[in-house]
Amino acid sequence: MSHKKANRHVYRAPAAQPESSAPQPETPAARPRRARRPRRRANPALRALAGLGVTLGMLALFCLGASAVVCLGPSPCARDLFVNTCMETSALKFIPRLFFDESRIEAIRAKNGVLDSGEVTDTSVEFTQSEDALPLDTIEIEDVSGASFKGKMMIVHDPSRVKVASLDSFSPDVSGKRLLEYVEETGAVAAINGGGFVDLNGVGNGGMPLGLVIRDGQLLAGGRNSAYSLIGFDTEDHLVVGTMTGQEALDRGIRDALSFGPVFIVNGEPAEVTGSGGGLNPRTVIGQRADGAVLLLTIDGRQPQSLGASYEDCIQVMLDYGAINAANLDGGSSTQMVYQGETINVCSSLYGPRRLPTAFIVM
Repeated sequence: MSHKKANRHVYRAPAAQPESSAPQPETPAARPRRARRPRRRANPALRALAGLGVTLGMLALFCLGASAVVCLGPSPCARDLFVNTCMETSALKFIPRLFFDESRIEAIRAKNGVLDSGEVTDTSVEFTQSEDALPLDTIEIEDVSGASFKGKMMIVHDPSRVKVASLDSFSPDVSGKRLLEYVEETGAVAAINGGGFVDLNGVGNGGMPLGLVIRDGQLLAGGRNSAYSLIGFDTEDHLVVGTMTGQEALDRGIRDALSFGPVFIVNGEPAEVTGSGGGLNPRTVIGQRADGAVLLLTIDGRQPQSLGASYEDCIQVMLDYGAINAANLDGGSSTQMVYQGETINVCSSLYGPRRLPTAFIVM
């Protein structure tokens, strides 16, 4: 009978080395180790700020490069749209100026806009009511949209309810009021922002309007002999748009008015739009139908879901809703619509609703 031998691992201790009588070399004494200094931990706030700075810097370079491609690229349409969009803002005017001189910018703007027909609203035309007209106290609010924008349309069936709210006096040293303040003080049901104002570098306090202001038949701002682009209502509740002096406005019986533009529709005729028709920005527009109903439009802009509307977009929306007279109001970061104490559009201002010298309110 055979057996397999089990493998055994045998550990043998190494043989002891014979002691040597030869003197061993002396080992140098161990040097004392220096204590390590504790590493300073980076301040988390500073690291975050540094990271944010790098990110913003890269974003700025990207935006600058993209702007250069658009401004200096092969597409004149894209260039003109971009230039007009920037020049209609308070904060981004510097971008086109990085690539073009003032004369070139003015030339681009001149061929991309709305032509003034010189016409003024004919107020002799009476309002015509349809058989299915809604009660005069009706206010409708509808969503509007286009290829590049979303917005709100408010239809006020009684034009006598639409008036101008404003500061009692105007000065560069006075702050304007926010739209909700005008609503609260007057007891208004609704409101939109109104005319333009001095807004240096986009940080104006809203205390000094541009052009004229008429409230309750009183000329509060502007000269009697100076001509302005007027947008307002006469004592018969017709929306009047066109250019006239302060005295001419008073002689026509204008009860509430302010200044801005351009005029979009006069006596049923839409204005001629050239080129890109302005840029894509937030817009505020006022109009009136043949039955007297007032159309208040706000377009959101400078947002991913709504870049904004051009002048041509606004004209088309107003025509779709039957406007026979319409004009552009101050837009951009001032664009706001309030209904029953709430803002119902999306403001583009990073600092919240702007302070304004004037507004259109609905009583």
